[in-house]
Amino acid sequence: MKLVKLLEDVRYKGVVVDSEISFLTCNSKEVKKGCLFACLKGANVDGHDYAKEAVSSGAVAVLVEKDMGLPNQLLVDDTHKAFGKICANFYGNPAKRLKFIGITGTNGKTTVTKIVKNVLEKENKKVGLIGTIQNEIGSKIIATEKTTPDHINYQMLIKEMADEGCEYVVMEVSSHALEQSRIADTQFEVGVFTNLSQDHLDYHGTMENYYQAKKKLFDASDCSIVCVDDEYGKRLSEEIDKKVMTFTAKDLSANFKAKDIKMYVEGVDFRLVGEGLNEKIHFSTPGLFSVHNAMTAELVCIALGFDANKSAASIASCKPIKGRSERIPTKRNFHIICDYAHSPDGLKNILDSIHSYSKGRVVALFGCGGDRDKTKRPIMGEVAAKNADFLIVTSDNPRTEDPDSIIDDIMVGVEKIKTPYIRITDRKKAIKYAIENAKTDDIILLAGKGHEDYQVIGKEKIDFDERDVVRDILESLDR
Repeated sequence: MKLVKLLEDVRYKGVVVDSEISFLTCNSKEVKKGCLFACLKGANVDGHDYAKEAVSSGAVAVLVEKDMGLPNQLLVDDTHKAFGKICANFYGNPAKRLKFIGITGTNGKTTVTKIVKNVLEKENKKVGLIGTIQNEIGSKIIATEKTTPDHINYQMLIKEMADEGCEYVVMEVSSHALEQSRIADTQFEVGVFTNLSQDHLDYHGTMENYYQAKKKLFDASDCSIVCVDDEYGKRLSEEIDKKVMTFTAKDLSANFKAKDIKMYVEGVDFRLVGEGLNEKIHFSTPGLFSVHNAMTAELVCIALGFDANKSAASIASCKPIKGRSERIPTKRNFHIICDYAHSPDGLKNILDSIHSYSKGRVVALFGCGGDRDKTKRPIMGEVAAKNADFLIVTSDNPRTEDPDSIIDDIMVGVEKIKTPYIRITDRKKAIKYAIENAKTDDIILLAGKGHEDYQVIGKEKIDFDERDVVRDILESLDR
């Protein structure tokens, strides 16, 4: 594509030689002749440090937000935002051929996207999904490593979705993606706010910055659906100047409310009431958070114009989501639940859910990720100690940190509460201990890994699927 065409609707300073651009990149190692190199600032690396090297390696143009003194530089106010638009232009602006539903918040994004996709498919719509576990184009599965893809891969992915006949895209929108303008040039039919609690402060620095990043989704949403059951949701609902649909499961002031909530091991039942609606809803995962997730999905479908009764029936038919309050079979007199909870609020929510139907002890096995927000570790420890009957403190993804040092940080919170605990650094050994010491009617929560089938130790990603680990341990005990 010609450079002039590529720069449509991009405000820049610099002299453009209308060259052919055959490749876009923000990775200096990928630079080759005929490419445009974008200097993006990351948490640890600044692409401007590689601008001159990129030119020497054959870059036709360099996108910068500070004057590098290069003859072929394009100076913009924000390279992330400009690069998002450039990528959209390069792939033919595929977002204009699709209808988008964006889900943001600390918890619940994955479940809501899966439910909404299921409902839309029951309406005979072809749907693309972008999310934490995987990306999907109809029934085709595409592996992913990020909740929301980077600028280039996002445009490539939605172009593929459009080319394959998708009408809708339902996606998890991460705070990182919003802050970095990865989804620039995308307008959302519906934007959803689930909740906000401490997470990712290693990147955002403060909760206010985290909130402001999330809020950006709603500047690009025609209709917003907001849960007002936390203070950030209440605040957001008052700050959005477009159409807003609010909801609550706590009998607060909102457009829609969950009434007659009943929770079982098999799931939840409730009535969604408001604005002339009185719809019975069942969802096959237990817990108050499941009420929120099912309400959210139902309201998305209503906002899109689909029949409320048919949507509710489709929600009832949804299968449980992998790694989200997922029951791992044991054929024993105790239960094991696998959940992705890796933030203080997420951990409290799943423990509250388990307590609502447990008959025995609630045993929480958990850790915290390395090279991530350290301030939440003692908070996680205290939350677990307050809401479980026994704790097994172990590793999550320690990455390049010392696993025992991470556990030391967690223990600061654990030791504030007199809940019995054991610390076992090796996660497999910790799970084995939990199983060998389980009592009748215990519910063992394996928190933090969820859908992940690996563990990151150092810089190595090793196979570690908790479903397989549990099965192997149980089989070894039967021998």
